Amino acid sequence: MGSCLSLLARNSIIAMGGGISSTSAKFSTQSLGLPYLSAFLDSVGTNFTHGANFATAGSTIRPQNTTLHQSGFSPISLNVQYYEFHDFLVRSQVVRKRGGVYETLLPKEEDFSNALYTFDIGQNDLTAGYFSNMSTEEVKAYVPDVLNQFQTIIQYIYGQGGRYFWIHNTGPVGCLPYVMERIPVLAGQIDENGCASPFNEVAQFFNLGLKKTVEQLRRDLPLAAITYVDVYSLKYSLISQGRKHGFTQPLRTCCGHGGKYNYNKNLGCGGKISKHGKEVLVGAPCKDPSTYVNWDGVHFTQAANQYIFEHIVNGSFSDPPIPLNMACQRKGN
Repeated sequence: MGSCLSLLARNSIIAMGGGISSTSAKFSTQSLGLPYLSAFLDSVGTNFTHGANFATAGSTIRPQNTTLHQSGFSPISLNVQYYEFHDFLVRSQVVRKRGGVYETLLPKEEDFSNALYTFDIGQNDLTAGYFSNMSTEEVKAYVPDVLNQFQTIIQYIYGQGGRYFWIHNTGPVGCLPYVMERIPVLAGQIDENGCASPFNEVAQFFNLGLKKTVEQLRRDLPLAAITYVDVYSLKYSLISQGRKHGFTQPLRTCCGHGGKYNYNKNLGCGGKISKHGKEVLVGAPCKDPSTYVNWDGVHFTQAANQYIFEHIVNGSFSDPPIPLNMACQRKGN
């Protein structure tokens, strides 16, 4: 699962962050009738007029001091993605001036200002601490620094002409198998829906700080229109009341192997073992993923992501309560 920053123009999208960001951008483009995004690094002959995807799996806001192999978290943190974005903004206009095919493959300069920048990021910053053997109090202690760095990136984009922002808070980390299986908690710390309360409390602490950060950004950036989207409440509701909507497995992983949650960090989705000299698939997908909320212990299933997007696109979980297709407007416009 990755963090996410994406930019959604009135006629294009640019996405940054991680797996969540890419998924969010996919549903956003579909809802607006746009083609899927091409990866920024897949740049040879790619059409970027409808956007670009800077997202990488496992991204964080704060730069990590470990490799992807060591920790599972991407070295392409949010600041690196901003540098890539800035290079793209500058170089696309230089190349576009050559005319010809370049004008048909690259966005116009004004597209970067007439755009909605959407973010879904922060969860990996929390889990990176837990997986480094930090306590919940230690993780909470560095949340202000994470939010300060996030605020700086928003200010940088504003400085480059960005005016419209769609910001998701982070989800209920304590309901994810890859957290609950790897970091056991006491029985009394499991809530009525089977989630680990200590980790969800830290996520809510992060979200409270994020909302205050958004409020400060609104004061500091007078030409910006910033929408705060409460995906935490929606995701927790999906897990706690999923059976009403056909999700009979709110916590167990669809594609995995073994354990209470069908999750094993050493033998995940697609995992194989050697048996009698042959490789045998044990990390197989479930028969009906549409009844599961969680796909592989980390990411949600396509059905769950679709459910979430359909409930946030109309603005029901937004502050201010405006739909996605109206977020590129300031009050009074």
